[in-house]
Amino acid sequence: MLTKTLVVRSYATQDIEQLIAIQRDCFPPPYPAEQLWNEKQLRNHIEIFPEGALCVAAGDALIASATALIIAWQPSDPAHSWAEVTDNGYITTHNPQGNTLYGVDIAVRPSWRNQGIARLLYQARYELVKKLNLVRFIAGGRIPGYYQHRHTLSPEEYVQQVIARKLTDPVITPQLRAGLQPLQLIHDYLPDEESANCALLLEWSNPHHFTSASD
Repeated sequence: MLTKTLVVRSYATQDIEQLIAIQRDCFPPPYPAEQLWNEKQLRNHIEIFPEGALCVAAGDALIASATALIIAWQPSDPAHSWAEVTDNGYITTHNPQGNTLYGVDIAVRPSWRNQGIARLLYQARYELVKKLNLVRFIAGGRIPGYYQHRHTLSPEEYVQQVIARKLTDPVITPQLRAGLQPLQLIHDYLPDEESANCALLLEWSNPHHFTSASD
C-alpha cells in the first residue's frame, strides 16, 4: 500500500534495530522500559504472524509500526489483560482459527504524528480482517492523557469526556478518528502509570464478514 512516499509493509528481521528505536522514541518514562519490544519478541512477530507485523517506511527509515495477532474472542467475556492475550508480547497465543484480529501495539514516531500515519496502519489492519474473513478487529487503547486529570476525574469519567470530544487523548482520540468504536474500560490491563493501568477496549466490525455453510 503506497501513499505519496510512504509504504505500509510487513516488517522483517533487518528492521529490528529501527523497530526498537521507534519504541524508545514513542514510549519514554514513566512508561515501563520492560514493556518495550525486545529482539526475541520481534522475531516471534515475524515468524508467527508476519501479516500482522506492519510498519510504515519513508524511504529507508521506519516511522511507525503496529503488531497484531488472531484470537478467539467473545463479546460476552471482554475483560482481559494485555499480557494474557499476547503472552507478554511474544504472541505465542496467536490462533489462526480465531475470529478476531487483536491489536498488540501501535507506535508512530512523535515527529510524524498528526499526519494520518496511524490511520494508514489501522486501514491496513481492517483490510487484513476482510482478507482473512475475521469478525472484527479489537484493541485496548491506552489513556495516557488521563494522568493530567487523575485528581479530578475517574478513568471512566475521563474516557467518557474523550468519547464526547470534550477532551483529547493522545491514543484513543486517533483510534476513534480511525473508525474504532468504544466498548468498555478495562482495569489492570497493563502496567502504565499514565493510564492508571487502564485501557479502553475498542472494536471495528467487519461489514463483509460471511459465515460459510460448514461453520
